[in-house]
Amino acid sequence: MSAFCLIVAGVVRATLPGQEFTLAWEHSVEKTRWVERYRMDGAQLALVEARVQGNGAGMESPPGAILRDGSWVWQPQSKHAELRLTRSTFTRDYDLCSPDRCAALSDWLGVGPTGEGDVVTIRPCGSELPASAGGQQVGR
Repeated sequence: MSAFCLIVAGVVRATLPGQEFTLAWEHSVEKTRWVERYRMDGAQLALVEARVQGNGAGMESPPGAILRDGSWVWQPQSKHAELRLTRSTFTRDYDLCSPDRCAALSDWLGVGPTGEGDVVTIRPCGSELPASAGGQQVGR
C-alpha cells in the first residue's frame, strides 16, 4: 500500500494513505483559499492541479487558468521530492484530504502548531531523499 509520511523534526508522526492527496490553506493576508492536488509519482510528489479563489499578494493565477465554480484552476505539472509546510499559531491550520478523510493537519498529527515556524514535511513513505533535495515550500 502506498502512503505519504507526515514528518515533524525528522520523525514520522502520521501517514496519509493512498496515491493522492489535496492540501488547502487560507492566505494569511488575502484570506483567500488556495487548494493543491498532489499525486505520487515514484519517489516524488506531482502537483497536478491548483485552485485559488482570487488574485493578490503573491497568489496570481497563471495565464491559461480558467474560472470554475468561483476559483481559478490550472494544472502546474511540477514534481517535488517533498513539501515543507510552515505552520503558525497566528493562521488557520492547513486542511489535508486523503481519498477517505479530510481533516486539519493538527488532526492528522495529533498536535497543533507549537510556535511560529513549525514545519511539517510531506513525502512519499520510503523515499530516502534528504530534506534539501528538491523540496517545495508551501507558504501563506
